[in-house]
This record gives sequence, C-alpha cells and structure tokens, in this order.
Amino acid sequence: MKLRFYLALIIAKLSIPALKITGHNATDFPGALALKICPDFLKYVAKPEKIIAVTGTNGKTSTANLTIDMLKEFGVETLNNKRGSNINSGISSALLNGVNLFNKEKYHTAVLEMDERSAARLFPYVKPDIMIVNNLSRDSIMRNAHPEYIRWLLEKYVPKTTKLVLNADDLMSCYMLPENERVYFGIEKLPTDTVKCHNLIDDLQICPKCDNKLKYEYRRYSNIGKAHCVNCGFGSPEPDYSVGDVDYDNMTFTYRGPGFEEKLPLIDDRLVNLYNETALITLLLQLGYSIEEIKEQLSKVEVTKSRFNYETVGSMRVYNVLGKGLNAFAESRVYETIVDQPGDKELIMLINDRSLAPHWSENISWIYDTDFETLNVDSIKKIVVFGDRGLDYRLRMLFAGIPEEKIVHVNKAEDAIRQVDILPNMNYYVLYGADPGSFALGNKQAKTLVSILKEKSGETLPPEETELAAVNGEEAEAGK
Repeated sequence: MKLRFYLALIIAKLSIPALKITGHNATDFPGALALKICPDFLKYVAKPEKIIAVTGTNGKTSTANLTIDMLKEFGVETLNNKRGSNINSGISSALLNGVNLFNKEKYHTAVLEMDERSAARLFPYVKPDIMIVNNLSRDSIMRNAHPEYIRWLLEKYVPKTTKLVLNADDLMSCYMLPENERVYFGIEKLPTDTVKCHNLIDDLQICPKCDNKLKYEYRRYSNIGKAHCVNCGFGSPEPDYSVGDVDYDNMTFTYRGPGFEEKLPLIDDRLVNLYNETALITLLLQLGYSIEEIKEQLSKVEVTKSRFNYETVGSMRVYNVLGKGLNAFAESRVYETIVDQPGDKELIMLINDRSLAPHWSENISWIYDTDFETLNVDSIKKIVVFGDRGLDYRLRMLFAGIPEEKIVHVNKAEDAIRQVDILPNMNYYVLYGADPGSFALGNKQAKTLVSILKEKSGETLPPEETELAAVNGEEAEAGK
C-alpha cells in the first residue's frame, strides 16, 4: 500500500503544473486523482501539527477564509483548501500541496473547511485539534436530508479529542458530542428579534429530550435564537463568549468573555457575518491570542467579495449575489437580506439547477420551502426569471402572492438583463446559483448590465473609478 501511496503522490503532484499551465488552478483534480490511485491516500499523507476545521451548514466558507486571513496577519501561513473543494478530494488536494515528494510536511498549521456530509470519509484520517460548527440547518434535500441526520454523522465520526467551538444560539448543533471539550459563542438579544418564527422552515419546535413544545425567548430566523423547554428544563446553553451592543451606524460591537469586554470593529453589516466574526474571535482566543491582539488585526480582514458585491453607476447599483439554489434555508436568508437593503430593487434570477439533472433526481420541492413571500413587498419592482426552471420560480412566486405583472420570464440568460428598467436610484440584483458554471454566468451578466447602465446613463468613468464594495461573504453558507 505504501508503494501505491507514493505512486499516487508523485503522479498527482505532476498534474499540478499541468493544471496551472491550462489555467485550472482552483480544482480538486490532483486530490481526486490521488484517491483514485490510492483510496487510502488521506490515511498516509503527512499532515500539519495543528489542524483547525470549520464545518456547519451556512457560513463555513466565510469563516474559514476569515481564519486564514487573520492567521496570516499574525504571521502564520496556513495550509488550506481555499482554492478547492471541501470534500475528500479537495482536502486531499490541499494536503498534497502541503508535502514534498518525500511526504514531508511543509506547514505547521492547516485551516480546512470540511463538508459535514463528508464526515465518514474525512475524520477517520484528518483529526482536527479544534473545530468550529457554525450551525446545522436544512441544505439540499437530495444530499443532506435533515439537519438531525447531519448531526448524527458528525457525532459518529468527529474524534473525541477535537475541541469544539459551538454556536449557543443553535439548539440543533450546540449539544452535539457531549463528551468533547467545548466553548460556546452567541449573540445577545437584538432589537430585530421576534418570538414567532416567520420562516417556512421551522425544524426545532419540539424538545429533543421530552418531546414537549419548546418556548422561544427570541428568534433570529428559523431555529436560531434562545429557547427552553418548560417541561424538562432543556434549553440553550449560556455562551462563554457573547456579542452585544451591535452598532451598525458606527460598525462596532461589544465582545464579552470571562473577565473582559472589548469594543471591536464590525467587519460586515449582515447578521450571518456577525456570527462568522464571533466564531472567528472565539477560535482565536482558544489558539492563545489575546483580545487586544485580535482587535488590532480585525480591521485588516474582510469577508469574501465574490458572493455579494456591488458596483455603482451614478445613482444605480448592480449587485452580484450567490443565491445558492437547492438550499431553501440559505436562499430565504438571501431574500431577507435583499429586502432589508434600502431603496427600490429589480431582481434577475439566474439560478437554474437544470444542469444538475443528469446527475441528480430532478427535485424542485426546495422552492416550496423557500420564503418567496419575503419578496412580496413594494420595494421589489420587477423579478426576471429565465429558462425552464424560471417557469417553476414564476409559479412559486404567484403562490407567494407576488403580482403577475412584476414577474417577467425569458428563455435565455442574456435576455434577462435587457428586461430591467433603467431608472435613477434603482438597485439591480443578479442572483446566480451554486450549480456548475453559474458563478461565471452571474458574473458575466452583472458586468454586461453595468455596461448597459453606463451606456444608457452616459457614464464615462473608467472601471477603476467605480465603487466596488463587499457586503457579504457566506452561507447565504450562505457555506457552503
């Protein structure tokens, strides 16, 4: 087997320069190739001394990237899978890059985003010293079934030696692996919190201990909030580290821990990224950094720009947004975020999972769990959908009460952006999906729309003078 391993190591490493020459840098092909030659590749490949893992349904990509960036500010170069996938082939590619031809490790620390569904293939061989679990919620029905099933997978395969950084506001995940050492982070009650769930998905209404109804003191969305059972006393744990006094005007918040509290810069104004930042700070404290050191470096990092960014043309803005189709939970959060943004809006829906049909059983049930009702507001002036899947979205929107005259269907993606109304102060949202090629499609159409707006408005500014700003990094994780 060792002979097969070294054969896999050499051949997979030889594939890396070939991929660079052809411009395929962000790929898990080397890892997939290594696993094909040696199925136990992950068992034998050398690993860094310290392994930090980030998992959970939503927010793991943003949190992992923030961790990588922050550790770099502290002078720690990490082995990571930022440019590849978070399943076994992507992890294999990352570890492959971290060793030489003699299987000698070149990094002390690894930060690995890990797909929770891949637990059985990863954790027997890659054993994290510390792991963030941001949350567990519904994902693709075809792949992730129910969050309780995902929790069972993690509990079965995550090593008992792994220290956990858990979200106290998520009862679905915060009590997992009770034998493991853990710390909890959470966000104190916010002015926007409610008591009643306003989402179609509400997966934690019943106490998992005694089957009585849970009582929520407050909710953020779905099952995220603070709850307890009046019958048996089961409820949300008190966080070891908490966030309060969130000031979006001045972009600050107060972070509280044992014996201290510190006002820190808020790196993004979305709730999901407040959770991601809180998880990051809590992790760094566990790694031995002081809150003063963390505060000094926080202003130097930012959330990923590729998932929710905008470009300004005069008084108009064009947003390019990851819609993450097939995931009702994440998609609903995206809609809430869009509606919460100020001003009038037009949406261009380029989410079309038809390209996945040859590989999956076709299933559109997720759109009936998605909160399309959120879009039935006066500030949404038009929604453009395209292709065969666009007709499914159109029907769902009609069920949500969205007026028929607001919904425009076109056959081709390039026709969608030509249906928008060019109006002063309008915000245009180009939503792309998680299916293959969708990011490139969304990016291309967003750039085309920017060009159209410049042409129609007489805009002559060069591209480098337009404003480009990130307003979200995840999970509309959302996490991957």
